[in-house]
Parts: sequence; C-alpha cells; structure tokens
Amino acid sequence: MTSFKKIVLTLLIALFGMGVSQAQFRFGVKAGLNLNSINFNDAAANFDHDNQCGYTAGVMGEFVVPIIGLGFDVSAMYTRMNSEPVYHENGTNYSEKGNFGKNFIEIPINVKYKFSLPVVGSYLAPYIYTGPAFAFKLGKSTWDDIKSKTCQTAWNIGIGVELINHLQIQGSYGFGMNNIVKFVDTDAINPVEVKAKNNYWTVTAAWLF
Repeated sequence: MTSFKKIVLTLLIALFGMGVSQAQFRFGVKAGLNLNSINFNDAAANFDHDNQCGYTAGVMGEFVVPIIGLGFDVSAMYTRMNSEPVYHENGTNYSEKGNFGKNFIEIPINVKYKFSLPVVGSYLAPYIYTGPAFAFKLGKSTWDDIKSKTCQTAWNIGIGVELINHLQIQGSYGFGMNNIVKFVDTDAINPVEVKAKNNYWTVTAAWLF
C-alpha cells in the first residue's frame, strides 16, 4: 500500500511539473456590478434593509496549469457597495432609510478549475472558482448612525465561462464572514446588540491579454 501511494504521488508530481512548465500567466482588466444585502441579526428587530446595486472595476492576474486545469486568480478592484438600511422606531409608524454607500479597495483571491472541452476548448472553457475576498474601506459611510468596519471579508463561490481565450464572464455569491457593523441600539425598549453581515452577488466581465 505504501509503494502504491509513492507511485501515485510520483505521478502527480510529474504531471504537475509538466503542467507548470506550460503554465499560463496572464493579466487583464475587469469590471462589473454587485448587488448588496445587509443581514442584521435576529435581535436587531428595529432594523431592516433594501438591496442596492453597486459597481466594481480594476485589474486581475491569472495563473493556470493547462494539463491539470487548476489555477488561481488575484484581483485588485475599486468597489462601490450600496445598500439602504431601514430603522423602525419602537411602537410608532416612524421609519428612516439611510444611504449606506461605501467605497473599497477589494482583493479577491480565488482557486479556479477550468473544464477542458473537446473540439471547442480553445473557444469555450467553463470554470468554477472559490476563495476569500478582502475589502478595505475608503473614507466614511454616508449614514453616520451606523459605523461600518474598516475591513470586510467574504467567501466567494462562482461560475464562469472563458470565450475566445480572452473574455471571461462570471458570476459569484459572497458570504459575509465578519460583522461589518456591531453596536448597541440604545433606542430600543430593551437595548440590544446590533450585528450585521454583508452578502452580495457580483457579475463581472474581464479581458485577459
């Protein structure tokens, strides 16, 4: 059994080594839209939200081993995330919406697997990807009642397709991993700790050179 494992490991190393020698390093530009949703914890009964659309644009680099189809990409994006938190005052019909817009430098780091299709592989290559994204806030939010964290982290899961060996169109869903806001709502009848995470859809198009 030990010998079998050694043989398999040797073959994998050899295969990976052959692939790395033909590895593709490419750079390009990327832009798209996002749809953001702030999700408050159950205790924050006075808070709700409306989803809002934002945008993202920047540069990316990709490394893929053709034989294996496995690789990764890293992007540096200027990202605008918009949402409308809604505050409902206890026992009244009063409510207030806030324009909770934030600008970020976002860095997604994805592991990517490209499927090799016979005949059309050089023109059409679907792929899946997953990985973390780190978004560093620029400036302050426009609704001062809610202070957001300087860094937001999310885990992305997505699918995409590469066309004519240059154009990549993809869509992903980002699961918020940390609380982007955390404070005590003293206006509630019984003050509660308010927490919220940001989940978002992102659709982008990239051109790789």
